[in-house]
Amino acid sequence: MAAVVLMSCVGAMVAQETADVAAIRGYYEAGVKANGIVGSTLLLYRDGKVVLLDGVGRQQLVPDVPVDERTTYHWASVTKTLTGIAIMQLRDRGLLELDDPLVKYIPELAAVHDGYGSIAQVTIRQAMSHSAGFRNATWPWDTDAPAGEATPWAPFEPTEWSQIVAMLPFTQIQFQPGSRFSYSNLGVVFLGEIIQRVTGDAFEVYMLKNVLRPLGMERSYYDRSPWTLLGYRSHSWERKDGKLAEQRFDFNTGITRSNGGLNAPMGDMARYLEFLIGDPGREAEFAQVLKRASLMEMLQPLLPVVPDDDFQSRAGASDQVAHSFFVHTDKGLKLYGHAGWQNGFRSHLYFDPVSRRGYLVAYNTNAVDATQNTNNFDFALRDYLIDHFFQQR
Repeated sequence: MAAVVLMSCVGAMVAQETADVAAIRGYYEAGVKANGIVGSTLLLYRDGKVVLLDGVGRQQLVPDVPVDERTTYHWASVTKTLTGIAIMQLRDRGLLELDDPLVKYIPELAAVHDGYGSIAQVTIRQAMSHSAGFRNATWPWDTDAPAGEATPWAPFEPTEWSQIVAMLPFTQIQFQPGSRFSYSNLGVVFLGEIIQRVTGDAFEVYMLKNVLRPLGMERSYYDRSPWTLLGYRSHSWERKDGKLAEQRFDFNTGITRSNGGLNAPMGDMARYLEFLIGDPGREAEFAQVLKRASLMEMLQPLLPVVPDDDFQSRAGASDQVAHSFFVHTDKGLKLYGHAGWQNGFRSHLYFDPVSRRGYLVAYNTNAVDATQNTNNFDFALRDYLIDHFFQQR
């Protein structure tokens, strides 16, 4: 049964589990348990085959529902890579240029304060590479909730474009655009708005028609679940101070859907990973979504990323930002991808097109205890996979 499930995920023969993959399974399952994660799924892809699909734990506690191949996770900022592909589609069709100013498509941005010159210097490419100078968060101020906790009456994120517009006079460019990296969810909101204005489709509609469905991602969607898929959507939790707290279920990312609204089961994400890694025998098929040359252009590094809690690198490793992707260099290997975390969910997507290997992992629990830190395990798992999966021949 497991082989049938895996074959349906990527349409390829499933390789027999090897000794190195068995060791990875053991490391991963032990880490999930040690970190108090309620549920998680790991997928490894090598040379055209899924070599591991390991789901552990629960997608729901009451009533008890175990994780399985149909479990739908929230992928948070991994969504940004798909938004970037949509922008490149529009570039390839002659509908925009990466060095066009954002204000050309969004005149409301003229209200933003830019102490470094004209707002017209801020470009689409800079928004894709988090170098435009916008703040990280979509809200420009903190709420009056204690210790930064969200107020129960506030929406999870701004739900309407009009709310973003109302905040633009309180928005400023924080550094010379293009001069350095500074992660910005707000900048990617503007990319989603451009997609809508250039195409005339709502963002979700455009993505379904031009990215998700052409890739065969039939059970993927943005924001709240279709009724027929609601039963497969994972719940999510925060583990802090020894306590497990369930987060908002089936939540709405609102106007920020272009930077963090994707929900998908692992099988659909395997199809996306397969597209990113590429296959010479399927080049024409994949080019209907995006030409290989345009995808490789997206992966070209632009600026260095200073390590912090969100971009952890062990000694000797480094990170750079590209166009809607990040480049992680370690032990002579370059991994391309993105991480995400939101509302208790955490996720990684990383791949190496040279060796044609990649991995996907999703967790439904963000553990922030000092001795149970999913953040650390996210990146510890990546380092382990570099040593025991990507480097192995």
